[in-house]
Amino acid sequence: MSHLTICPADRPEAATITSDPAVMADWLGEAGVLFERWTTEQPLAADASQEAVIAAYQGSVNRLIDRYEFRSVDVVSLRPDHPQKDELRSRFLNEHTHAEYEVRFFVEGRGLFYLHPDERVFMVLCEQGDLLSVPAGMKHWFDMGENPHFKCIRLFTNPDGWIADVTGDPIAARFPNFDQHLASLA
Repeated sequence: MSHLTICPADRPEAATITSDPAVMADWLGEAGVLFERWTTEQPLAADASQEAVIAAYQGSVNRLIDRYEFRSVDVVSLRPDHPQKDELRSRFLNEHTHAEYEVRFFVEGRGLFYLHPDERVFMVLCEQGDLLSVPAGMKHWFDMGENPHFKCIRLFTNPDGWIADVTGDPIAARFPNFDQHLASLA
C-alpha cells in the first residue's frame, strides 16, 4: 500500500502519515508534486518488453507527454539478483535536483522517494500503479532498498535522460532508509 509521511526536516520522528491516495495527491499537489494512480489499458505479462509496457499505459503516457512536452520514454527494471544493485542504489541516495521533471510510474514493485521542497520532508512510498512527478529543481533522493524490486516507466524532456545535481546536504543520512521505513509502517 502506498504511503505518504510528512515530517519536519530536522525531526523525522514527528510524522504525519496517510495511505489515502486522494489525500496523498492533495498534500503532494500543495508542494507542486503530481501523484496519480493508473491502471493498465491492456493485460501485461511479467516478462513484457519495454514496448509492451509502454503500450499498456499509452493513453496515460501520452497525456503526460502532451502536458510536459516529454521527448523520451523508457522502462527501467531492477531485481534483487542484479549484480550492480548496491552501486545503483547508492547513486540515488544523496539529495539532488534535476533541471527537468523526474517522472516515475511504478508498473510493479516499489520504491521510496524523499522530497525536500521546504522545511519539511515528504517520504512517498510508491507501489504498483503509482505515478510521481517531481518538479524540476526540487531537492529529493530515492531509496529502492537492499533487495530492490521494481519496474518503472520514466519520462524525460532531456533526451539524455537522468542527470542529477547533488546538493551536498547530508540530510538523507538523518532519515530512515527504505527498509527501516517499511518496518515502521508494519
